Amino acid sequence: MAELTFRLLRQEDENALQRLLNSRIESSMFLYSNMQQAGLVDNDQPYQGTYAAAFEGQEIAGVVAHYWNNNLVIQSDDNLGQLIRLAVSGSERPIGGILGIEEQVVIARDILKLGQEDLVRDESQWLYSLKMGDLNVPESLNTDQLISRRAHSGDLQLLADWRSAYLAEVLGLELTAAMRQDAYRNMQKYIESGRTWMVESGGQPVASSSFNATVDLGKNESIVQVGGVWTPPRHRSKGYGRAAVAASLLDAQEEGANRAILFTADNNVPAQKAYLALGFRRIGSYRLTILRKHLKSFPQEE
Repeated sequence: MAELTFRLLRQEDENALQRLLNSRIESSMFLYSNMQQAGLVDNDQPYQGTYAAAFEGQEIAGVVAHYWNNNLVIQSDDNLGQLIRLAVSGSERPIGGILGIEEQVVIARDILKLGQEDLVRDESQWLYSLKMGDLNVPESLNTDQLISRRAHSGDLQLLADWRSAYLAEVLGLELTAAMRQDAYRNMQKYIESGRTWMVESGGQPVASSSFNATVDLGKNESIVQVGGVWTPPRHRSKGYGRAAVAASLLDAQEEGANRAILFTADNNVPAQKAYLALGFRRIGSYRLTILRKHLKSFPQEE
């Protein structure tokens, strides 16, 4: 076994990183999608990040990315302390959150010496996968009961408001004016890239669903990751969210996607039932940890 070496990734390392992520694609959608969308050079632009990797010879054994939005996204069974320190020192950003396979996020949280008082959210997520051919389309989408469509510019303000409500309810964040502005800009990008769908009932928007990551694996294979599913409280328990997800997947399938990934909180039973009804199956556990205040310095080693 070759001795491990550690360094920040450069653009020419993309193929090596791709080989690692291909073998762990279901839990690597953010890493893979951001790499394809923005490359490996970090100029502090959306979807860009600083990537720290452990090399075993010419192959990457693990990676941690510190992204423009201050989140750490991890994919490494070992050496997380060294990789996190390298990524954070390279990016010179504070840490705002940690995402990845549950066991790895728990280790990272402990390395950073984060207690529950430091966290606004620390949530186990159930990771699901769906082969597009197994999609069960809700009957409501086969009738005149609901209309599904891609979101357009006229939906922007409504979707920005829904995104803000999602951040407050699902992620537990205290909304600020800056966060509302970020929600507006994020939804603007999603609309422009065609990654958000709306469902209407009686001409009224009642639910939305987006893809927060998309990956082209080549050889006529691509994967989408569902995220940000939102139904306003007054429209819940009517199947609208499930219909919005199904509508997005039907269009993605037409455009060549073969698989879909999503994760949802382990205590969100209504969402779990909806995704199982669509044909998703659980394949593992993810974790989402959000800090109450950004961590601006790495804890001192004892």
